[in-house]
Amino acid sequence: MPAPRSTAPRKVLGRLSLPERTYVADALRTETVGGVLLLAAAVAALLWANIPALQDSYQSVSHFHLGPAALGLDLSIAHWAADGLLAIFFFVAGIELKRELVAGDLRDPKAAALPVVAALCGMAVPALVYTVTNATGGGSLAGWAVPTATDIAFALAVLAVIGTSLPSALRAFLLTLAVVDDLFAILIIAVFFTAELNFAALGGAAAGLVVFWLLLRKGVRGWYVYVPLALVIWALMYNSGVHATVAGVAMGLMLRCHRNEGEEHSPGEHIEHLVRPLSAGLAVPLFALFSAGVAISGGALADVFTKPETLGVVLGLVVGKTLGIFGGTWLTARFTRASLSDDLAWADVFAVASLAGIGFTVSLLIGELAFEGDQTMTAEVKAAVLLGSLIAATLATVLLKVRNAKYRRLWEEEERDEDLSGVPDIYEEDDPAYHLRLADIYERKAAEHRRIAQEKADARHGLAEVPGGAGDDRDGPA
Repeated sequence: MPAPRSTAPRKVLGRLSLPERTYVADALRTETVGGVLLLAAAVAALLWANIPALQDSYQSVSHFHLGPAALGLDLSIAHWAADGLLAIFFFVAGIELKRELVAGDLRDPKAAALPVVAALCGMAVPALVYTVTNATGGGSLAGWAVPTATDIAFALAVLAVIGTSLPSALRAFLLTLAVVDDLFAILIIAVFFTAELNFAALGGAAAGLVVFWLLLRKGVRGWYVYVPLALVIWALMYNSGVHATVAGVAMGLMLRCHRNEGEEHSPGEHIEHLVRPLSAGLAVPLFALFSAGVAISGGALADVFTKPETLGVVLGLVVGKTLGIFGGTWLTARFTRASLSDDLAWADVFAVASLAGIGFTVSLLIGELAFEGDQTMTAEVKAAVLLGSLIAATLATVLLKVRNAKYRRLWEEEERDEDLSGVPDIYEEDDPAYHLRLADIYERKAAEHRRIAQEKADARHGLAEVPGGAGDDRDGPA
């Protein structure tokens, strides 16, 4: 007789499994450091581009060309950063997505529904907000995709700066959301921003990817094999007319991310561990340095709210992202009969949704592609991305600070390890060995307290038994 199906409602944003929690903690630690570097690079770019004595040098360096022209790779520094360095960023995103699909939350269709629907709504609603704003204001619809992207590194840097002890479930939701967001962003870039195709180069890139996959299947090892092949695939993809970052995602998705027997880490996890610091610490900050340098003035900032294109970007990031992700999460919970974790409130989901309105790296990239050839509009859209991200960060900071005391208690509960086993107690509550270790610890503490109490009692008793002649004056003279 089959066991009866559980009727208990599934919890949304509940406690992570221990392996998933460990992975998320490691990934976010690197992304947070990278996010701080990203912030520093963005500030440096703005200073470099706006200090009168340095403005010309910023433009000169950004537009300085280098690379073999015969291979179609005579690119500017800014172009190398956008097409070359960001391929590393999307390579890591591809590995993250593959891991989530085979070993993370996305392998379970019920669990995957939440971040996927939230990410889709978090991209569709900003695009709709931008489209409506420009349709009513007579602006260009070319930038509809600019406010659709979330910058996980920037968002986590904001968390690091404001010191919010966000529970691991919410951090994992933000990370998974951003991974799915990155996938759809690269699909948008590949489908909507490919003007002309060079089928010979595209066929060569496809052949290179097949070779890459076969080498992986055969278990061939050695960076000296894969790095040159990856560079060839990237160059062919660039010359094909498809954005070169697509090559990074494709190669990331090909890596094996499940562990075979006896493996401590899968090849994908190992390579991600090696490449993620390069992506977060070098590739993305350098891209920010050569993309965020836009001239900012009081008049330029005021213009952001008067032109439909720039206003659409700001509203898309601040309003569209928040409402889209929050609405997608609520609808998923509503129609799957799931309930929110007992430790959280819907206000927490709204705060994280507003944090996802920080669109930087991919938004800047899409802005360059959407208004290619119009330098004035490109600069204005970049300013709108920066301003919209700043507003979203400020709003998220206020909302998260309101609940920070609650988050700190949840975080301390997650981190508590009274039995000193190296594993948080919440993951060992059903293990008899855990309770035996606790009992032993409590018994030793009790014995120590009994010893101290006895010593104090003996000390008091000793004072009470002072010899009578020492202070007895009754036999002295009257």
